[in-house]
Amino acid sequence: MATSTSPEISNRVWTVPNVLSFIRLALVPLFLYFIISAQDALALIVLIFSSVSDYLDGVIARRFNQITRLGQLLDPAADRLFIFAALIGLAARNVIPWWLFFVIVAREIMLVILGLISAHYGFGPLPVHHLGKVATAALFYALPILMLGEAFPTVAWLTDPVGWAFVLWGAFLYWWAGFIYVAQSVRISRIPRG
Repeated sequence: MATSTSPEISNRVWTVPNVLSFIRLALVPLFLYFIISAQDALALIVLIFSSVSDYLDGVIARRFNQITRLGQLLDPAADRLFIFAALIGLAARNVIPWWLFFVIVAREIMLVILGLISAHYGFGPLPVHHLGKVATAALFYALPILMLGEAFPTVAWLTDPVGWAFVLWGAFLYWWAGFIYVAQSVRISRIPRG
C-alpha cells in the first residue's frame, strides 16, 4: 500500500515562488494608491496580475518542490494585505462602510493574540482551517467584484449585489473560522506541558 509523503519544506529564500510573493507584496502600496485615487481599472489590473502570480507561485512550489518556510508566511501575508488594502481604499471612498473594515481587522487582531497564546504554550501557528480559506477566498473575490462596478458603472447593477453577497458571507465565515481557531487555542492551552 503506497503512502503519500508530504513535500519537504526548505529554508531557502530565493526561490521563484518566493520572488513572486515578494513582487506581490511590493504591489500592495501601488494597489492601494490606485484604489484611493479611484483608478479602479488600474487597481484591477494590479489585482489580476497578483492573482495570476499567486496561482503560479503555488503551482511552481508544488511541482518543483520549492515549498519554503518563508513562502508559507509570504503567500498568506500577501493575500491579507491585498484584502486590507482593498478594504481601506474602498472604505476611504465610502464604497463600503468602515464597520466592515473594523469587523475584519478585529478578527485578524484576535488571530494575532491566539498566535501569541499558542507560542506561549510552545506551539507554532495554528493550522489553517478549510473554513478560513473559504472565507479569505470569498473576500478575495468580493472586493474586486465591487471594484469592477466602480470601474465600469454600467455593470454595477450586477456586481454590487454579487459583491455584497460575497462580502457579507466572507465576513461571516471569517468570524466562524475565527471561533474555530479560538477552540483550537483553548485545546492547546489545556495540553500539559512537560
